Amino acid sequence: MSSTALRTNDTVALDPLERLSELHKALADGLRLQILRLLKNESFGVLELCRIIAIKQSALSHHLKILATAELVSTRREGNSIFYRRAFLTDDDDFADIKKSVFEQIDALPIDRHQLKQIRAIQLERSELSLSFFHRHADKFREKQGLIVEHAHYGASLLDIIDGLSLPSSPRVLEVGPGEGQLLLELAAKFKQLTALDNSSEMLERSRAAIAAAGYRQVQFILGDTAVALKQNMQCDLIIFDMVLHHIPSPAKAFKDAAQLLAPAGHLLIIDLGNHDQDWVRESCGDLWLGFDDGDLDHWAHKAGLTVGQSSYLGLRNGFQIKMRVFQNSAHR
Repeated sequence: MSSTALRTNDTVALDPLERLSELHKALADGLRLQILRLLKNESFGVLELCRIIAIKQSALSHHLKILATAELVSTRREGNSIFYRRAFLTDDDDFADIKKSVFEQIDALPIDRHQLKQIRAIQLERSELSLSFFHRHADKFREKQGLIVEHAHYGASLLDIIDGLSLPSSPRVLEVGPGEGQLLLELAAKFKQLTALDNSSEMLERSRAAIAAAGYRQVQFILGDTAVALKQNMQCDLIIFDMVLHHIPSPAKAFKDAAQLLAPAGHLLIIDLGNHDQDWVRESCGDLWLGFDDGDLDHWAHKAGLTVGQSSYLGLRNGFQIKMRVFQNSAHR
């Protein structure tokens, strides 16, 4: 049984007043409130949090333990590292209203400028790590990606999902991170308004070459990330992240940017790996994150103002799981 399960069982066994007392003790500390503020959308490793808050690891671990005992934060393992995030609120939590109220109040507070600077530096380092991988291995990326999954394993199911979406007659489609253009070629055969966005110049040129060789001329290519697309005032009816989210420094920001890029009733389609413990993919495939669980994706979507749509899951013989998740923009502009 995991330590989390043990902690959960111990907590359930406590008297409700004792649990309430633990919760208030956990919240009665300015540093712990700072930690919860930083974990609003992002997840950080212990060393990253030490760097952001400027605190020793031993002291931070003490505070994180208190927050975890009060079920205010949860953890996920990324290889040899433990990442912390704010705990999801559930209907069966007797103190969900208290936690929600506290979260709303601390989220309204500004983050210290030094801490923001450190967060940006960490995200930049994550991005540079990913870009460095693609710069070094662009010519062998499909081979390396094939160690986990090949597009052929799920491509037909993906196209079925796209065909089932309620899209306009001439939808504006954006693929983020098209790689060597396997899905992009299939999209070009279906859509007249298609954009490929990639922050790796090497990979963008490979997708451009694939499209040119196939004779398609309607595809627009943009070098950059979703922040660049926002600056161009793009508006899309369908945005696709196909096996890309695990390369992105801040998945939460990717959801937020995508929501702003989506037209009313537009769809965000995420295809990625389920949460796994195969740490070798970091070195072999340049992955920053070891897949995602549905709770993470739903949480980021909710914070971005998106509603959860259909889901499809495909187990692979090598033990990995592909998940295809649809989210929709319900906002009216």
